[in-house]
Amino acid sequence: MDFRSSEQAPVAVGPRSEDALPQTAAAAVKVVIVGGFGVGKTTLVGSVSEIRPLTTEETMTQAGAGVDDTRGLAGKTSTTVAMDFGRISINEELVLYLFGTPGQERFWFLWRGLFEGALGAVVLVDTRRLEVSFDVIGRLEERGVPFVVAVNSFPQAPSYPVQELRGALDLPDDVPIVLCDVRQRASSRDVLMTLMRYLQSLATTQGAS
Repeated sequence: MDFRSSEQAPVAVGPRSEDALPQTAAAAVKVVIVGGFGVGKTTLVGSVSEIRPLTTEETMTQAGAGVDDTRGLAGKTSTTVAMDFGRISINEELVLYLFGTPGQERFWFLWRGLFEGALGAVVLVDTRRLEVSFDVIGRLEERGVPFVVAVNSFPQAPSYPVQELRGALDLPDDVPIVLCDVRQRASSRDVLMTLMRYLQSLATTQGAS
């Protein structure tokens, strides 16, 4: 009988040292990344997170056939079934915890817990399928959650002027709309910085009123 496995070095328990929260961190903010099915939420969290992101992606099966709207998503083989999680330090003191939501309506019952304690949200939009964003934005407005809209760049996706997008999504003039490529860390970080500036402006306005 081979007992060599019992002599191997013990497996490390607990978080990796590179995943530890910076000692200078003084404040943490919860941000939710939302959007329709297949708009790039998992990609955004993964590209910008400074720690190894937690994902709950599963292979798409017949269970979603006829239920999930997969139009325009040729080649997509997996989907988030619970949430994505990541973390990014905006500066030495401010840390953002990122929670990506499932896009399919059949998983929206998870939103209540994911939005609890969230300071704001990013709505990812695909211009090839703007209609999948309508219900998402409506739910945020019902909950009173401040948000910015990030238009993710997809190959062959049509490009529209910001004001035209604002009209199509029926957004107030003060809600920021930014263009991004969530595959690029810098671009994803810019989206989050836009949200932070927007939240700061809202807090300043409310404080002055």
